[in-house]
Amino acid sequence: MINKPSELLRELKSLSGPFPTWDTEQLPDRPGDLFLEWLRLAIDYEVKEPHAMTISTVDSNGFPDARVLILKDVVDEAFYFASGWESRKGQQLENNPHVALTFYWPTLGRQIRIRGEAVDMGEEAGAADFRKRSAGARAVAMTGRQSQELESEEELERAIAAQKERISRDSDVITPNWRLYAVNAKEVEFWQGDPERKHVRIQYVLQHGQWKQRRLWP
Repeated sequence: MINKPSELLRELKSLSGPFPTWDTEQLPDRPGDLFLEWLRLAIDYEVKEPHAMTISTVDSNGFPDARVLILKDVVDEAFYFASGWESRKGQQLENNPHVALTFYWPTLGRQIRIRGEAVDMGEEAGAADFRKRSAGARAVAMTGRQSQELESEEELERAIAAQKERISRDSDVITPNWRLYAVNAKEVEFWQGDPERKHVRIQYVLQHGQWKQRRLWP
């Protein structure tokens, strides 16, 4: 029987493959195009929730913070997500808009890392995104207390029920603190894992308005 965490972890398999091939001789000029190629392949391979991404921010004390959100759209090299601006992440973005996005698709052995700056797209864009959410998701967001301490489950249920009642009376009601953000990428790295750890890494960097690409060591 395995008792030590280190032994338990060592028994777990990683990058076992097989993985799809990647022709790095025929790369798009722009990382947004390659991202969409990889995303479509992930969908074809039925990767679970391929639009889920980790977004990393930095708080006022310089500590990194990370959580998983859903990618809403991709336009060229702008990657969109939504959040309440009064939330912890929203306040962190207000103080420091520099963020990192990470996608990882184990079935393909592929990872995409994006670094850039998050831009608030404004009230109208936030409202339009909010109206596309399910009634349940809207009700939770409209409680307006994300990340605050929860005293009881009953308190949560009452708050959600009250907001669902508001939505039933007015299907267009929104919460004014909801925002749609665009992360304008400055650097994008595509990583293809290898069982022997001979990983293939291609990095795109935006320099003087032009995308440059280079191969990195594993």
